[in-house]
Amino acid sequence: MRLNFSLFRHSRTMHQGNQSISKFFLLGLTVGSEQQKLIFMLFLCMYLVTMVGNLLIILAIINDAHLHSPMYFFLANLSFNDICFTTTTIPKMLADIPSQSPTISFAGCLTQMYFFMLLVDLDNFLLAAMAYDRYVAICHPLHYAALLNPKRCALLVVTPWVISNLVSILHLSLLSLLTICDQRKIPHFFCDLEPILRLACSDTQINDLTVLVVGGAVIFIPFTFIIVSYAIICCTVLGVTSAKGKWRTFSTCGSHLSAVALFYGSIVGVYFLPSSAYSAERDKVAAIIYTIVTPMMNPFIYSLRNKDMKGALRRLFSKKTFFWRWLALP
Repeated sequence: MRLNFSLFRHSRTMHQGNQSISKFFLLGLTVGSEQQKLIFMLFLCMYLVTMVGNLLIILAIINDAHLHSPMYFFLANLSFNDICFTTTTIPKMLADIPSQSPTISFAGCLTQMYFFMLLVDLDNFLLAAMAYDRYVAICHPLHYAALLNPKRCALLVVTPWVISNLVSILHLSLLSLLTICDQRKIPHFFCDLEPILRLACSDTQINDLTVLVVGGAVIFIPFTFIIVSYAIICCTVLGVTSAKGKWRTFSTCGSHLSAVALFYGSIVGVYFLPSSAYSAERDKVAAIIYTIVTPMMNPFIYSLRNKDMKGALRRLFSKKTFFWRWLALP
């Protein structure tokens, strides 16, 4: 039996003859009953840490006037994006862990796929914007305020939103042209493009080419920009005579480089290895890294080694403590 996989004609169900197909089966995290509680608690704790950590970063930046600068503006946007990113997949995954046959509706699958691709691409562009911020701050410090004025900072955030939306819509539009067989089992814990394409009976050559060309451009152009930015930064820092000055300058980039390595390493492991090297298990492990581990680690990466952020968090907590004490007064 073959089913038409149409984005535009079927918003809730897929029809073939007298039958109606309205859901897919997600088989990514099917575990034994004795492991369910452990896995559920582990991922729930990671999700809560991600939400609280990124929310604290945003509140600290909003609350502290010392952090009203381009670098922290981009960091606040990255934290907001990470909150949305994890919320796209993790709550559904947590709900599916106790289920013997976890499912997702057709409309829910497309919606999850859209937001997932949108937010992954946006994360990628924000990391590039943060690299540009470090490049300007270190290589052109006297022109920092002019090169990263509020208008340009807003443009560096709004433009990625537009591009990411267009890329997500393009992938889903091409997906709507495919035909999939009766096999509706997705060997993943969320609806991702690669596992869905492997369910298709029709030719996916155009889809694969789009992933390679458009997806590759969206990932590797910002990544190349980051590499070039840091190459120029290294050349500039090597010209500093003081060893202490070199270390201080490099230390401002360490957090960002750690986040970049974690994010791009897992992305390349999922999407850009040859199809012959595809492994569902490897795909799931890498997906867990960039959907759960990376957003969870970002608040620690950007706060533990940053004196300004640690100071802002302390001031935020002191204000909150004072507020609650004031409420407790008779």
